[in-house]
Amino acid sequence: MSQVSIARRGKAPARLPRWTPWATAAGSIVLAVAIGLGAGLASRVQWGLIAAVLFVLGTYALTSAVEGRRQAKDRVATGLMWVAFLLAVIPLASLVWVTVKRGVKVLDGYFLTHSMGTIADKEPGGGIYHALLGTLEQVGLATLIAAPIGVLTAVYLVEYGRGRLATAVTFFVDVMTGIPSIVAGLFILSLMLMLDLQPFGFAGSLALAILMMPVVVRSTEEMLRLVPNELREASLALGVPKWRTILKVVLPTSIGGITTGVMLAVARIAGETAPLLLLGGVTNFINTNPFEGAQASLPLYIYQQYQNSAGANAAYDRAWAAALTLIAFVMVLNLVARGIARWQSPKR
Repeated sequence: MSQVSIARRGKAPARLPRWTPWATAAGSIVLAVAIGLGAGLASRVQWGLIAAVLFVLGTYALTSAVEGRRQAKDRVATGLMWVAFLLAVIPLASLVWVTVKRGVKVLDGYFLTHSMGTIADKEPGGGIYHALLGTLEQVGLATLIAAPIGVLTAVYLVEYGRGRLATAVTFFVDVMTGIPSIVAGLFILSLMLMLDLQPFGFAGSLALAILMMPVVVRSTEEMLRLVPNELREASLALGVPKWRTILKVVLPTSIGGITTGVMLAVARIAGETAPLLLLGGVTNFINTNPFEGAQASLPLYIYQQYQNSAGANAAYDRAWAAALTLIAFVMVLNLVARGIARWQSPKR
């Protein structure tokens, strides 16, 4: 009997209370803990997986008994989405919590404004100023190299790209998007060995630029394709040259999305360690010149402190504090990118 006919007879279809999902989740957690303790499972991850399975099964059983199988399938699909959401968020939240908990021990103004200098890795004190300065300079130089090249490459592919050359460029951009970061570092290292050069900060910037370029190309290309062709045709119909149309119409229209893509690409390379381990060199002193001498960076500093943390709580704490600083740096870049995208949205 259909719900319409039931409603006409004055009988509303049976519905579960709104608190049923919460009660089912609570019961699943309690039952999963009991099963885990009874079976001797020490891992809370296993308890969580058991609770997720019990939640889905319990939701289906209750809903099918009261509301029918069709509504049960809908609730199970919704439950699976929530379970997938929690499985993705819980590890991330756990990582952030552990990093904040352990990183705040030594993270203060002194830590941010002083370098290691002559302080040994196992001794307390010191800071990350030299590594933070190196990261800012290396990432900044990589952005100055990769952003213009990536944007111009995307303009060529969207506005001019035809034939085999455009196909080849697109293919190599796709290949570069998936290359491991260590490959970019080895490429620059081979050039340094050919030229008999010692490790220096700008070499790391070159490797980071290689990793950044395909991200900029792909994001800029998508933004340029979103510009309506009517704007281009209107400008060309007025006798404006194509290069001027691109410069005055296409790029200003998509500048918000392009800037967001560049910021996200910067956030992507800020935490790269492998290329800098090969190219930047290791130093505990401040080096403001990335073109001469070894220059520290935050990812390399974290690796160095953790490597030397055996039996030394000071180095261990500095590694976590540096990791927290790097996470905050990447988070700020992502927030800035989202702010730019919202500010440039058509709703404004």
